Amino acid sequence: MHTEPIREALAEALTGRQLLTHPFYRRWEAGTLAEGELAAYAEQYRHIERALPVTLDSIAAALPDGPARTLVEANLADERGVPAAHIELFESFAQAVGAGPEVAPSPTTAALLSGVRSAAASDPIAALAMVAAYEVQAADIAASKADGLRRHYGMDADGTQFWDVHSVQEAAHADWSIDALTALEVDPAVVGAAARVAANAWWDFLTEREELAPAGISC
Repeated sequence: MHTEPIREALAEALTGRQLLTHPFYRRWEAGTLAEGELAAYAEQYRHIERALPVTLDSIAAALPDGPARTLVEANLADERGVPAAHIELFESFAQAVGAGPEVAPSPTTAALLSGVRSAAASDPIAALAMVAAYEVQAADIAASKADGLRRHYGMDADGTQFWDVHSVQEAAHADWSIDALTALEVDPAVVGAAARVAANAWWDFLTEREELAPAGISC
C-alpha cells in the first residue's frame, strides 16, 4: 500500500491548524495555565473521550469486511481496554485536576462532537479521515501534555497515565487509520476535505478554552 498521498492530504489539511501551536497548548507547555483551566478543559474533553469508542464502532460497522475494518477494530480494542478502558484512565486525570463529574458540553465541544457523529452516521470514510486528522498529531500532543503536567503542575503517574499511554499508542493509531483509508482506495482530496473540517473544529475547541481564560492570562 502507498500511504503517502493520504499522509500528504492530512498534512495539508492541518496547515495552520497544528494543535501544539495553539496558544492554549503553548501555555499548558509553559506552565502558565491559571487555576481551574485544566479542570474546565477536562470537563469538556471528557465528552470527546467518551464519544470516541462510539465513533470507532460506528465506522467499523459501516465498513466492509477486510483490512480497513480490521484496523479500525484494532484501534477500538485499544480504546476499550489497553492497558485499561481509556475513559477510566482519563478520569484519573480529570480527578487530579479537580474536574466536576458532569458538565454540559460547551458550544465548541458540541459542534466538534456533532460533526464527527454526523459523519460516522452517513459517511464512514469522512469520519475516519476526521479521526485521523487528530491522531496524526495526538502522540506529540499527549507527550507534551504529560511533560507539562509533571514539570509545572505537580502531577503524579496516575494523573498523567492517560496522556502517557496516548503518547505511545497514538502513533500506531494514526498509522492504522491511514492504512485503512489507503486500503479503501479513498480519494486523497476527500480525506483532506474531511480532515480540514475536523482540524477547524479542534482549533475552535481550544480557542474557546483560550477565550474563557481569566483576564490577563490569555496570550
